[in-house]
Amino acid sequence: MSDFNGDHYEDFKVRGEELLAKARDLIREGNIRRLTIINDEGRTLIEIPLTIGVIGAMFLPVWAAIGAIAAVVSDCTIRIEKNDEEGS
Repeated sequence: MSDFNGDHYEDFKVRGEELLAKARDLIREGNIRRLTIINDEGRTLIEIPLTIGVIGAMFLPVWAAIGAIAAVVSDCTIRIEKNDEEGS
């Protein structure tokens, strides 16, 4: 899915216990501007802007927040926003 700014969105449906591992895998792939976790009712639970400089200990509170969400949701969607680099 894309919007008028050329940003590209991808959604991944995951179970609560898979949430943290999938989020880590997606972030490690790189090229992600924003990660959003949405519950099965369509409500945004957390929206995390990601920059190249976000690494290591600075990211620990984010992992804790994602882990807490994973503990209370059964199913959710991870939406990632990427820049569309094809036109650049």
